[in-house]
Amino acid sequence: MNKNGILLEVLQVLSDLDLHIFKAYITSDGGWFMDVFHVVDKQGHKVTDDKTIKYIEKALGPESNLLGAKGSNSPGRSVGLHSIGDHTAIELKGPDRTGLLSEIFAVLADLQCNVLAAEVWTHRMRVACVVYVNDVATGRAIDDPCRVSRIKTRLRHVLRGYGHGGGGGDGCRGALANFAVGSSAPHHVDRRLHQLMHADVDADGDGDGAPAAGGEGSTRPVVTVEHCEEKSYSVVNVRCRDRSKLLFDIVCTLTDMQYVVFHAAVSSEANFGIQELYIRRKDGKTLLKDEAERVLRCLEAAISRRVSEGFTLELCGRDRVGLLSDVTRVLREHGLTVTRADVTTVGGQATNVFYVRNPSGQPVDMETIEGLRGRVGQTVMLSVKSVPAAVAKVPEPGSGGVARTSFFSFGSLFAKLRA
Repeated sequence: MNKNGILLEVLQVLSDLDLHIFKAYITSDGGWFMDVFHVVDKQGHKVTDDKTIKYIEKALGPESNLLGAKGSNSPGRSVGLHSIGDHTAIELKGPDRTGLLSEIFAVLADLQCNVLAAEVWTHRMRVACVVYVNDVATGRAIDDPCRVSRIKTRLRHVLRGYGHGGGGGDGCRGALANFAVGSSAPHHVDRRLHQLMHADVDADGDGDGAPAAGGEGSTRPVVTVEHCEEKSYSVVNVRCRDRSKLLFDIVCTLTDMQYVVFHAAVSSEANFGIQELYIRRKDGKTLLKDEAERVLRCLEAAISRRVSEGFTLELCGRDRVGLLSDVTRVLREHGLTVTRADVTTVGGQATNVFYVRNPSGQPVDMETIEGLRGRVGQTVMLSVKSVPAAVAKVPEPGSGGVARTSFFSFGSLFAKLRA
């Protein structure tokens, strides 16, 4: 049975498993929907792990809570598939700068906050992050109002840059530190990060005017909005470099903008994702001209903010208080800018993944990487991988991509499956 937002819930499950959707058919008629996803794991292989398959069947099958019949989800918060227990969630947003992440984690360590998990995104000189912490001494959530206020004050001071950009200018625009405990914490961290950064797109007003990181205008996603007069849909076409969680980012943005995806076709061709989505407003109407322009701007930002170039540094080791503060300080001392970060702790073992480049936006040279390995490799295992830059041009509409799909129905979907 169909319900508002169910497509996003399905995609959240697949996203948490790091499954890559390289083809999909999505359709809904009346009170029913049918979605078909062709997926591979993050190494590009067919999913054969029995545990993963059973998890998918349980999370999306008849016994799942997709229709909300069983009330709220389990009481424990999870990042991906890992439960993180009793915690306090801290949401931060503000202007980005080199070394900011190091300062944030140093403050948390100084205030006896143990970081259980964190995810950090940066885009166009703005940063948003969600950090899950507990008290070092007790291992419990931090809910004392006085202590929360003290932590919030220190973090806001860091976000504002210790007086840089003073006078209320852009240097401290939108600096935000929010706290949530237990069930009030964000249910899905990626969706919350999109929401935190979404307001900046409207505030800037020129989200579609700057190229993506790397300086090449050809790496920007191509997004168009057309109107299907025959069936009263607005048709969103997206062509960009294919990557993991691309469909999730698009549907998440449209859902939070109060649009409904009724039908869609997704494919991947020569490392490019080609997506066509038939949408309406929640009131059943198609998009007006100014709405279409805002959708273009927001979708381009949502797609670009998860794209990273340069190197990934994956550090694995025994977790301890202050580990993140020490690691990020070393990154700062080597002049590296963290563009994204994903921090998890499972069974006392910390896995920290940082996407880094130098402040000029260029890839990090190997001499710096070797120096970094010498500093942090003494206590934790360090794996360095290059993130390939997008050098090919995004195919233009009608140049070998997916042809305009006819109006979807269950019958046409079955025909596609048989083919």
